[in-house]
Amino acid sequence: MQLTLGPLLYYWPKQQVLDFYAQAADWPVETIYLGEVVCARRHELRTADWLALGVELAQSGKQIIYSSQAVLESGSDLSSLRKLAKEGGAIEANDLGAIRVARDAGISYVAGPHLNIYNGAALDWHVKAGAVRWVPPLEASKDTVAAIIAEKTLAIDTEVFAHGRLPLAFSARCFTARHFDLNKDACEFKCIAHADGMLLKTREGQDFLRINGIQTQSAACHALINDLSKIQNIDYLRISPQAMYTAEIIAAYRTQINTLKNNADWTTINPEGLVNGYWHGQAGIVPVTAEKELA
Repeated sequence: MQLTLGPLLYYWPKQQVLDFYAQAADWPVETIYLGEVVCARRHELRTADWLALGVELAQSGKQIIYSSQAVLESGSDLSSLRKLAKEGGAIEANDLGAIRVARDAGISYVAGPHLNIYNGAALDWHVKAGAVRWVPPLEASKDTVAAIIAEKTLAIDTEVFAHGRLPLAFSARCFTARHFDLNKDACEFKCIAHADGMLLKTREGQDFLRINGIQTQSAACHALINDLSKIQNIDYLRISPQAMYTAEIIAAYRTQINTLKNNADWTTINPEGLVNGYWHGQAGIVPVTAEKELA
């Protein structure tokens, strides 16, 4: 299994983004996804900046794929994506409109997790449309993924979201702006002050969700680090960037794949806790151990 670095889901200052990817050039990941996937108002890096960054990373031997927004809302969003497709050469489609962009540009695409592919027939349709890799829906269990792979009839690589705070839903409304009593179009770019999103708790004080602009994320970190020895027919594992310890996360997964040893200090890396319930067909917030699964 190869490791991939998923698209950046948060809004960071430009220099922080550039420094992050300068380090990523030396990480043991085969593919790096670039681009804005959450909100078009995030403008620290423009389309030209993402393309230039992709050129630099490609020189270090990385495969570069430019991710589309999950919600393409305007003509300018499509225009930016068309430029990424034309000049970048490969995109991840997270919206059906992005598939049309890929086809018009004459390039293949990665079928992203937000396209909601739940059966082999749908996956075959994407292969015929030009998909060469797909990412199952984030709530899909290992059994669901295995059933879809068994049902498909056409060849395509599979990549699963292996580590990160799950992007559960998107909305036309910006939750971060709402939190600060601001309109979406006058949000003052409050997201940039929250490098890993804003934690939301229940009235009882339990961690519940993370607010990240128009995106709602899981509060805890989804992690398949302890499930790797049993994962089959998966070609790529996606690691989602976070503000700190991404390098350590990637190193831990590479070590686990190579040696089946998990020696990382997860209480420091992800103090919010690790969960994997969705992968085991349970509530996503549940951490499932080998003993629990056997029971």
